[in-house]
Amino acid sequence: MSIYPTAPRGDDSDVLHGITVPDPFRTLEDEADPSTQAWSKAQSVLLDEHRARWGLRERFRFRLGELLRAGSVGTPVWRGERRFHTRRAPDQEHAVLLTTGADDVERVLVDPVALDPTGATTLDTWQPSKEGHLLAYQMSEGGTEESVLRVLEVDSGEVVDGPIDRARYSPVAWLPGGEAFYYVRRLPADAVPAGEDQFHRRIYLHRLGTDTASDVEIFGDGMEKTNYYGVSVSRDGRWLVVSAAQGTAPRNDVWIADLAGDDADPAAPRLRPVIVGTDAKSGLHVGRDGRLYVWTDLDAPRGRLAVTDPTTPEPEHWRDLLPEDPDAVLEDFALLDGDELDQPVLLVARTRHAVTEVTAHDLGTGRPLHTLELPGIGSAGGLSERPEGGHEAWFGYTDHTVPARVLHYDARTRAVTTWADAPGEIELRAVTSQQVTYRSKDGTEVRMVIVSPASSQDEGGGRPVRPAVLYGYGGFNIALTPAYSASILAWVEAGGVWAVANLRGGSEEGEEWHRAGMRANKQNVFDDFHAAAEYLVAQGWTTPEQLAISGGSNGGLLVGAALTQRPELYRAVVCSAPLLDMVRYEKFGLGATWNDEYGTTADPEELGWLLGYSPYHHVHEGTVYPSVLFTVFDGDTRVDTMHARKMAAALQAATAGDPAERPILLRAEGNVGHGARAVSRTVDLSADQLGFLAAQLGLSGAPSGGAGVQPDREAG
Repeated sequence: MSIYPTAPRGDDSDVLHGITVPDPFRTLEDEADPSTQAWSKAQSVLLDEHRARWGLRERFRFRLGELLRAGSVGTPVWRGERRFHTRRAPDQEHAVLLTTGADDVERVLVDPVALDPTGATTLDTWQPSKEGHLLAYQMSEGGTEESVLRVLEVDSGEVVDGPIDRARYSPVAWLPGGEAFYYVRRLPADAVPAGEDQFHRRIYLHRLGTDTASDVEIFGDGMEKTNYYGVSVSRDGRWLVVSAAQGTAPRNDVWIADLAGDDADPAAPRLRPVIVGTDAKSGLHVGRDGRLYVWTDLDAPRGRLAVTDPTTPEPEHWRDLLPEDPDAVLEDFALLDGDELDQPVLLVARTRHAVTEVTAHDLGTGRPLHTLELPGIGSAGGLSERPEGGHEAWFGYTDHTVPARVLHYDARTRAVTTWADAPGEIELRAVTSQQVTYRSKDGTEVRMVIVSPASSQDEGGGRPVRPAVLYGYGGFNIALTPAYSASILAWVEAGGVWAVANLRGGSEEGEEWHRAGMRANKQNVFDDFHAAAEYLVAQGWTTPEQLAISGGSNGGLLVGAALTQRPELYRAVVCSAPLLDMVRYEKFGLGATWNDEYGTTADPEELGWLLGYSPYHHVHEGTVYPSVLFTVFDGDTRVDTMHARKMAAALQAATAGDPAERPILLRAEGNVGHGARAVSRTVDLSADQLGFLAAQLGLSGAPSGGAGVQPDREAG
């Protein structure tokens, strides 16, 4: 029987609004403390001991590698006859940024592995100039996600500007001609209070080839330290749009400035408030036709599209072009207004109960024209048109068995064709995907997708009970929509079931759905998750002894709360990069930017919300907890690894479960961050997670059958 390493334990506590909150494993917050390091090394040894007994791990590792050989392809961005897009070939660790000119010759612009053969450097984002002769791109090294901004000349491939550091999460808004751009940068660490170097952003104007010390600060001084900023410039260079949102709050303020005229100065734009101090989110886009298009959830929680003149941008002047759909969430739109069209077209992507539909409308009136035929029941987005006008649009598509591909729409013929498939060829075994509806604790209807082997009935006509994994997120207005997943396919091909629940807190049903799962309403998310588990058991898909739950980041908080609230309902848990100490979360990583989602301990009422579910504070001695695999990454600058360390120590000390049968394990990985990673690292991480789950749930690994997929839109 395994013996857990002894964790450094003390009498630390916080007294908040007269409430004493114990924190016995606070020493583990300090990764550099010798006792933390010794404990962490012992956890790695313990993990290795258990990993050696995960019989299906190597099989999963091999199959995951095969499934990820599908590669990937990105939606093209056009500048005249030049296009930019990403592609990852089957044997590549990272996607490569490519460009193709009028000569139809494809060239590599940025290859992360060529720059860093270790695979630890990632390409974060990129933006070509309006003419396409320059490219701003951002890269992070060592998994830190600390984007460094550079500019290269497209024809020569030479870097002509940068590096500019502290540019994490920075949009780049080029001015015409490519001589200057607006961008977002944090203040230097020595200019802000200690511990706040991840905040205090500003918008600057940078002129190519000049020292960043001479960049002109445009916006942000005196505003909230946790603000994120957006900035864009219209195609003709006339209109500057600036937005500000406090952390991840579901609202923003928006301004617009006219850069034309004799007295206009890009270094001192006169920003005019459009919508400020209103509890709504809005985005502005000036079309080639001169109209201002406004996406907004103001008085429309599922989103609407309005139009006005840029010279009268305030809400009282907005006219609905696309009113809110009562059952679908407006996600994206594109303007097809080329002179070759008899009728300009507005292309619109909506998600209806987490499944995408794309429709065409009259651009002038919003009148529906037709619905585009998509390959299946899946997710489509990233609508891209030619910025100078035209009749074409490109967008990505994926579902549970289709790797991301790029589709092309021709407004002249209404035809939808495949522009580019994922470059790798893969063979898939048959699986069935179906969407079901169940009721949560308070009666709310919640949808869930269940992916299972195609042989879903036994000889007697019943449903075979299988090891199952329930996955969820439930936060930050993020939707879980159908997508190709090597982990899901590998699990189901081996005979298991995988379910994805569309919990409150996400955006699947609009902003009201999000707010029903945030702040004081956070328990709704956990109740939705428990109800999903109960549905899977009641409908005969699985049993509590064969049911695992999985989630990462905010989803790690979800499964942490689930295992402490209903430990008897789950047999195993994968908890990745999680938030678990909700009393101290604001003090670490980017936690201070999330207090509008969760609440803050600075407010006594909100402290009550947080203490009501904080997983670390609800671990109770003598409880038989599910087996748990925590996975953390030392380059994670969003969610501090202290959460998983403290929770692992608390569970190891408290659980009454046999540590040999229901282990609490911690997997720590170096030189990788919260998000993007090399393919080989993805394979290793997923193989560990699936191998652990298979061992705990008793998955036999029997194959699920032949090739193909059988989708079912709605069931039971």
